[in-house]
Amino acid sequence: MSAFVVWIAAVLAFALIWWIFRRRSAPARPAQRAAHAGSLATSVASIDAPMQRRGPDPERPPSVTATAAWQPPAMPDLPAELAELSWRRASDLDATRRDQLLQAIRGIPRPPRSLQQLLSPEFVAKADSGQLAELVMAEPLIAAKVLGAVNSPRYGLDKPIAHLGQAVTFLGMNTVRSICLQYMLAEAFKPGLASAQQAFDAIWRWCSTASELAVRLGKGMNLPNQGALSTQVVLGFVGQLAVASLMEPKALATWMAADRIGRTRMEQDTLGLSAGELGPMLLSTWALPSDLVNDVGETARVLVTPVGQTDTTRAPWLGLASLCHHLGEHPQDGHLAEVGHLVERLATQPQSFHLATYLGHPALARLPAVLASGEVQSCLAPAAADDATA
Repeated sequence: MSAFVVWIAAVLAFALIWWIFRRRSAPARPAQRAAHAGSLATSVASIDAPMQRRGPDPERPPSVTATAAWQPPAMPDLPAELAELSWRRASDLDATRRDQLLQAIRGIPRPPRSLQQLLSPEFVAKADSGQLAELVMAEPLIAAKVLGAVNSPRYGLDKPIAHLGQAVTFLGMNTVRSICLQYMLAEAFKPGLASAQQAFDAIWRWCSTASELAVRLGKGMNLPNQGALSTQVVLGFVGQLAVASLMEPKALATWMAADRIGRTRMEQDTLGLSAGELGPMLLSTWALPSDLVNDVGETARVLVTPVGQTDTTRAPWLGLASLCHHLGEHPQDGHLAEVGHLVERLATQPQSFHLATYLGHPALARLPAVLASGEVQSCLAPAAADDATA
């Protein structure tokens, strides 16, 4: 009797194992396959590892992979102001004019040598708060200005900070590094006349807002290498600072009063190239990483470049950087994110017409919520108030 029971148990165990094996190896039902595809699509539509052009570079912005081949929407007719703008590159100038312009920008003082170290891929990848503090403390004047900025009401610290290492602890590495970068650049751009001071003050105000916005967007969007975005945004203002240094002081008020398209025309008419092309040219003379220089140029060209003519994997990153520039100069537009009308607003303005389509990339689906967050709005609100009273 016991042998028979054992035999029955063995047969049942074998049948159970066979049933489990068949169930696991059977093809998924349509509903199961659809659910799996949806979860895979969600996981793939994310910010990937940094692009690698000439070996790993932690300062390179990330590429973005869509779940499928993203097709940009059909473009409506260009606004007349934008359609009539002819963007000029350095290669479009004759050799004589290009050499004259190079000679002029080489007259702009070079920033401290530590700028190159601050932007080097090795430093970005490995530096900690102590190494950043050591680098900046080697420039006492810059260190004092950075500490002054950190202790300003803008950052609302509970008690004064006496050391850059402490600043990193409270504000984060990217914020402090961005402030350091701005003050290192400031050593190269100082108005020669008091009449030019207003233009420089406005550009630095835009730069400060845009760079802090880049830090907060990078954090809110959970971007890898978040310092790359703020670095690219800060360097994007170098062209405007160069224009303010080279243009006749009496023309600066007219230049500052114009929108970006109007400024571009004026820059090309008076200097030969726009700020968007002068910036990369100057950064090249400072021997900064070529990929970083190219990124600055690509961001500036969002003004005149349809998203369909941009590498799909690059469009979201360039759109984010360009948005920071726009909101740095027009922080009052930032409150529109709270009610979801920002993209519609951008699409109605010739100077942000193309930018609006870049922000439609599926990889930026979370952007409206991040823009409307308290973290970002608390950055834009004071800037909008300052801009209204400036």
